[in-house]
Amino acid sequence: MTKPHDQLGINRRGLLAGMAGAGLLGVSGLPLRAQETPRRGGVLKLGISGGSTTDDFDVRKLADWVPVNQAYMVMNGLVEIDSDNIAQPELLESWEAEPGATVWTFDVRRGVTFHNGKSLTADDVIYSLNLHRGDSSSAARSIVAPITEIEKTGDHQIRITLESGNADLPYVLSDYHLLVVPEGFDDWSNPVGTGPFIPERIEPGVRGRFVRNEDYWKPGCANVDAVEVVVINDVTARTNALMSGQVQAINAVDFKTVNLLGRNPRVEIVRSAGGQHFTFLMDCTKAPFTDVNTRLAIKHAVDRQQLLDTALAGYGQLGNDHPIPQTDRFHNSELPQRTYDPEQAQFYAQKAGMDPLAVTLSASDAAFSGAVDAAAVFRAAATGAGIDVTIDRQPADGYWSDVWMQVPFCMSYWGGRPTADQMLSIAYESTSSYNDTRWANERFDRLLKEARALLDEEKRREIYWECQALIHNDGGAMIPMFGDYLDAVSTELRGVKPHAMFNLMGARMAEKVWFDA
Repeated sequence: MTKPHDQLGINRRGLLAGMAGAGLLGVSGLPLRAQETPRRGGVLKLGISGGSTTDDFDVRKLADWVPVNQAYMVMNGLVEIDSDNIAQPELLESWEAEPGATVWTFDVRRGVTFHNGKSLTADDVIYSLNLHRGDSSSAARSIVAPITEIEKTGDHQIRITLESGNADLPYVLSDYHLLVVPEGFDDWSNPVGTGPFIPERIEPGVRGRFVRNEDYWKPGCANVDAVEVVVINDVTARTNALMSGQVQAINAVDFKTVNLLGRNPRVEIVRSAGGQHFTFLMDCTKAPFTDVNTRLAIKHAVDRQQLLDTALAGYGQLGNDHPIPQTDRFHNSELPQRTYDPEQAQFYAQKAGMDPLAVTLSASDAAFSGAVDAAAVFRAAATGAGIDVTIDRQPADGYWSDVWMQVPFCMSYWGGRPTADQMLSIAYESTSSYNDTRWANERFDRLLKEARALLDEEKRREIYWECQALIHNDGGAMIPMFGDYLDAVSTELRGVKPHAMFNLMGARMAEKVWFDA
């Protein structure tokens, strides 16, 4: 993997580098800090991008960084993915699969209390899972669709039966939409959970304040007295807020200025490599993208290396028009890397009857820091391939409700998922409500279901490799690059680690950090 921090001059003290399985290591390879005992006190202030006035706590539609981080402050998941990408028990305390991995038994954690005083039981877990099943519009509907039955086998035990075996079920149940609320709960503006903090004041798209749950069940967590979330979608304003001490941590650091920020002796850069990738989405149900030749013309008209170098300052890897990163054990390492090829772009445009091909790309830095600049880099390369790209710059507020999945061609991003099956199911299976290219391929759906049931790793690998090839060749997502998560934190904070899944410690920073004495 490229190590641009060596070329860009970030000092060794200023960088926490991590990836799946790597643990907390500095550039030198030595642990950055000895084990410390968490201390209580202080107000943690987070400056987070990815918030909108349309946000609420409805777990079925969590779609961006602010609502996801805030949801984890209030609610717990069923299973937690740790910093090494390993599934760990959370509200599901333990599990066991019967032979064939079609029937699973889960024990629900005892001694956990909701903020309203109700004790957690199996009924709450079943209700929370059923929010995403059946006719639900949940983004997680496709990943729980294989569940045919959820039975209560005791006050603190459930049995889940699948239509076919899935050895990854605990990982599937770690999805951030599958947070637990009390049975019958539906007041998403006033959330109730079992999480480390209790909402005190919420202004969607602006700010929120959360106070410590004094009865929180996890030892060593919920160390700060309160968390204040400030929604700062502008990356310059977010960076300035950290530099001036208005906040102690920010997400989505500007790739272009990370070098300068990392030189500040009061700041540490947290670099997490994983499955985050940036997408140019073509809606396969809207002209001109209904024709696969148009989609292939776009995929050949981007200079991926230039985008990686300029938009991400090299902090990532080249993408190959499918969503499975090199860190995933099922990554298709033999799929030829697609390169910038103006002649091929023109060939496919002509084959689609589009000569010249003209498209409008909706772009906003809501998609990712530097997205508008990336759009400009793409437009320049596409022009050299005979494709006319008009950039329609959109405001950050409302981008995910008014632009994403509403226009034919737009920019977006995906955070990684702990398994290939999860990533492919939620974003590419034809029945998924979060299939944001509306791509439908019967063979892909069939293969995905087949791989999910297999316990033979080699056979699963063969199928997942073909799934990636199908998306690469036929899908509506042009994926030019995977980007490292770049957060920045004050040196006042302790307990900070990179995470294999998402930024801000897998969206759980508020729960885990504490202030230096």
